[in-house]
Amino acid sequence: MEWKVSSLAERPEMLDRVVGMANTWPEFAIQDLVGDAHYGRIPRELPQYALFAEDEHGEVVAHAYSVPFALAAEGRGRLPARGWAEVLVWAFADLRQGTRPDTVSAISVVIAPHAQGSGLSARMLSAMRDNARAHGFGEVVAPVRPNAKHLEPHTPIEEYAHRVRPDGLPHDPWLRVHARAGAAIDSIAPASMTVAGSLEQWRTWTGLPFDTAGDIEVPGALVPVRCEPERDLAVYVEPNVWMRHPL
Repeated sequence: MEWKVSSLAERPEMLDRVVGMANTWPEFAIQDLVGDAHYGRIPRELPQYALFAEDEHGEVVAHAYSVPFALAAEGRGRLPARGWAEVLVWAFADLRQGTRPDTVSAISVVIAPHAQGSGLSARMLSAMRDNARAHGFGEVVAPVRPNAKHLEPHTPIEEYAHRVRPDGLPHDPWLRVHARAGAAIDSIAPASMTVAGSLEQWRTWTGLPFDTAGDIEVPGALVPVRCEPERDLAVYVEPNVWMRHPL
């Protein structure tokens, strides 16, 4: 299947259709406060880094967001342990302050539900790499959310991330797509996304009772959610895997 990939800088009239595209994110995963504050700014303030794909009927079937940031800025230098969230903060702080970026970070690749399993995620990752190269960058980094880790919520992320198949490629499908594109694991981001909420909020997000103290397995979560009924609080701290793509 052929897909037409464009940026919102090239086609700003597509903004509403791109932003409104259906997705399969678990409800709890879109409650991260940093993401809530910054994710939606990407297509509006950095449209040249907001890519989307259309099928042969002109339907938007995928989008891929990335952000430029200054990894070499004072106090940085290493990919952050707070992964996805911190790189968003860095990118928009750099944009506000006029700091010259030196690296591009992937933020998301989202495929419409009916288009999943078609190889489109690899196509969008390739387009993101090409876009960064076209803007003069020599590297893309990615805080990767391993898409099969939710099947093993109690497996340590360090063990899971480095598990490989007999052919040497990563066990996890999404890590494998990045590896096939030329990326290598840099480090673990143990606190890439944090979602905290009351027990009633977690019940609404998940449909689970959240009435027992301790670790709660939640469908779609990469690690268990910590539930503390005496404090009316449950917290999810998601680990990601930093991968580096030389261009």
